[in-house]
Amino acid sequence: MLSTAPLRASDARFLAIPLMPLLTAWGLWTNPGYSAAITMMVAVLIALLDLAWPGAQRSPAPAAHAVPHPALQWLLRLYVPLQMGLIALGAWVAVQGSWGLVLGVAFTVGFVTGAQGITMAHELGHSRSKLDRALGWLLMCSVGYGHFMVEHYRGHHPRAATLDDPASARWGESLWRFLPRTLLGSWRSAWQLEALRIARFKLSWLRSPLLWSVAANALLVAVLLVLGSYTILFFWCFQAAYAVWLLESINYIEHYGLARSSSATGQREAFGLQHAWNADHVLSNSLLANLQRHSDHHMHATKPWPTLAALPGPQLPTGYSGCIFLATVPPLWFAAMHPRLEKLSMLQKI
Repeated sequence: MLSTAPLRASDARFLAIPLMPLLTAWGLWTNPGYSAAITMMVAVLIALLDLAWPGAQRSPAPAAHAVPHPALQWLLRLYVPLQMGLIALGAWVAVQGSWGLVLGVAFTVGFVTGAQGITMAHELGHSRSKLDRALGWLLMCSVGYGHFMVEHYRGHHPRAATLDDPASARWGESLWRFLPRTLLGSWRSAWQLEALRIARFKLSWLRSPLLWSVAANALLVAVLLVLGSYTILFFWCFQAAYAVWLLESINYIEHYGLARSSSATGQREAFGLQHAWNADHVLSNSLLANLQRHSDHHMHATKPWPTLAALPGPQLPTGYSGCIFLATVPPLWFAAMHPRLEKLSMLQKI
């Protein structure tokens, strides 16, 4: 049963979650022509605050009890209509202007649907609630990436930090080499995993949410093509592509260069705190539902996100926002990360 105690002051930081879609919608409504520039400024500002704000590298510890306040999960649920409304508003604004405006609005919306929307879908998908999981599917369909809801939970979690996982980046692999491998590998893996589930439970493919999610996206594209709504189609495709790029860039960062060992019989080492990169920066953790406390998340996949702890595992040089900027320039990323990996390797040999 969920707690009915007042929301802890340290948990009130999560009330910032809906601010990003709300403020983005306000910006699109009042001054869409500057939306892309403002979005880039926000991304840079978050990265700089994570890096330089005194005390910002540490988030408040989770509550002593293991049951989070019910309002926190409702933040994720209420985020869903906010994202749907933001996409609808973005499409409406896009058809009013030039192709340059369409591109800028799509970039702006994709920043929110990728940075926050996919993060909320990820947490909803880990919930035991069927409603939450359905909302997770809806969010992922809104960016054309429904197969994440199969591959992440049944593929990535068992295989993270192994060569079998398309979403785990290898030592020396650049972001740009990683992206085609993970995009193709995750798609293939999701269908293989879903086929195994269908066969195991003797189900019809008509019972597959993966199939229905792909059909829904295909129907959306077909309807827009038939109606000649090419501007809206371009807007939706570009915001979805940018959202997916953000997702896979975060995947690249989360396990870069970390590897679980295997025995002679092929049995994998149990996932430990040393197999995921962590960052405990308060601003980005507040906006991303503690996603950066990643070791604890992988070690306890069903643990409610507000109760995730900052474990003493491998630490990133800064929060996810700053790391994305580093990862886009491979020499900078390698210069920041390889000394950390070498130090970890030395410690493991002691």
